[in-house]
Amino acid sequence: MSRQRLDDLGDACTLEEALALFDSLDAVRADAILGRWKGRELRTGHPMDGALEASGWWGKWFDGVDEVHPLVFRTPGGDLVSLDPRRVPLGLAGTLPLGAMATARRSLGVLRIAMQTARPRARLRHVEHRGVVTAAMVYDHLPIIDVFRQVDADTLLGVMDLRDSPPYCFVLERA
Repeated sequence: MSRQRLDDLGDACTLEEALALFDSLDAVRADAILGRWKGRELRTGHPMDGALEASGWWGKWFDGVDEVHPLVFRTPGGDLVSLDPRRVPLGLAGTLPLGAMATARRSLGVLRIAMQTARPRARLRHVEHRGVVTAAMVYDHLPIIDVFRQVDADTLLGVMDLRDSPPYCFVLERA
């Protein structure tokens, strides 16, 4: 039933619809989501809508509760690389035209040396968000928490929590 509700939203909906679905979903334990997850945006009118996908965002790797790669991108050559969030100009997402984000993606092959990391840059913890204790990804060096609810065994609905910003919604599917 939850998967059908997510499918019914498609790739775009209102923020209210996305949060209503999020609030209806079960919590998920951090140790239950270990593995590699392919991401996609759920467009709700957020200023960042389209920016991550245009820049080549692939998803997240949860190698352990203390070993998380929060920003995995596909290079123009097809490689998957973990980027250090401190080196990714996340503040520009939503301010640049999507065409500029696509241009930046083409530059990823060159910039990757400066932005890539082999080290985990986030951790999984259980946090209370919107009245439910559930798994969340806490960035090591940025004031961002991605909170997860379980759609089904292989699908998560995520909400990025950043002070003074509306929630940014995304979907993760087990790779």
